[in-house]
Amino acid sequence: MAGANPTLRRRQLATRLRELRKNAGLSIEEAAQRLECSTAKISRIETAQRSVIPRDVRDLCQIYGVDQSEAEALISMAREARQPGWWQEYEDLDLDPYIGLEGEATAITMYETTTVPSLFQTEDYAREVIRGCLPRIKQEVLEERVDARLKRQRLHLQDDPPRCCVLLDESVLHRHVGGPSVMHAQLERVLELADLPHVIIQVIPFTVGAHIGFDSMFILLEFPDNMVPDTVYVESLMGDFYLEKPRELGRFREVITHLRAAALSSRDSVSLIDDLRKKYVP
Repeated sequence: MAGANPTLRRRQLATRLRELRKNAGLSIEEAAQRLECSTAKISRIETAQRSVIPRDVRDLCQIYGVDQSEAEALISMAREARQPGWWQEYEDLDLDPYIGLEGEATAITMYETTTVPSLFQTEDYAREVIRGCLPRIKQEVLEERVDARLKRQRLHLQDDPPRCCVLLDESVLHRHVGGPSVMHAQLERVLELADLPHVIIQVIPFTVGAHIGFDSMFILLEFPDNMVPDTVYVESLMGDFYLEKPRELGRFREVITHLRAAALSSRDSVSLIDDLRKKYVP
C-alpha cells in the first residue's frame, strides 16, 4: 500500500513514546501528572489504542528530554498516524487496526479451521462466507465488505509481498461454501496462489485427529521494524484480540511449529487440494 500507513505509524509512535518515558525514569502516573492528563490517556497512547495529537507528542518530548530532531520526527509520525487509511472509507468494515498491520507485515502465518483465509478468497466465496456469518446483512454493506476483502489481496501483487504461510485444516476444503462451482473456483484460486514464490500452503489432514490447534484460529503478523512488535490476531464472537507480549507470541509460535510438523508437505497439500477441486464439478 502506498504512502504512510496510519496504523503502523501509531504503533511505532506508541512503542517509542513508551521507551522514552522509561528512559526518562518516569512512571505512567508521573508522565500523566506532567502532561496534566489522566493516566488512562498515557496508557492508551502507549498501547496504540488511540491516536495522539502532535501537540501532546511535542509536550511529551519536552517532558522526556528528547532532542529536537527526534521530536520533529515523532511529531511528523503523529500527523501521519491521524491520516485515514484506505479501508476507513468502508464505515462498516470494523477491521482497523488489523488491515493496517496486514498491509505492512513482512510475514503472515494464517491458521484456519473453517474457511479459506480472506487473502485467498474469490469474490463469490467471500460473498457466501460473509452472508453465511451475517444472514441479515444489507446487500450494499455485503458488497462493500467483499470489495474491501478483494482490495486487501493486492498485497500479493506488491514488488516485495509478505511471506504467507497458510495452514488449513482439511475440513476447510470439504465445507461446501456456495455450492460446487464456487468451491471449484475457490480451490483453483488457492492452487494459483500456491505457485507464487512468497506463498506456502500446508493442509493438516483428518488423519492427524485431535491436535494442538484443534480449537483455535489465528494469524501471526511479523514486522521488520523492532519499533513494531510482532502481533497475533485472534477473531471471535467475543471481540478481536491483539496479542504481542513475548510469552503470548512464544506460545503461538510453538503451536505453529507443531501444526507445520503435523501438516502434509507443501507438495502433498497441493496434490490433495487439486484432487478435491476435481470433485467439485462446476
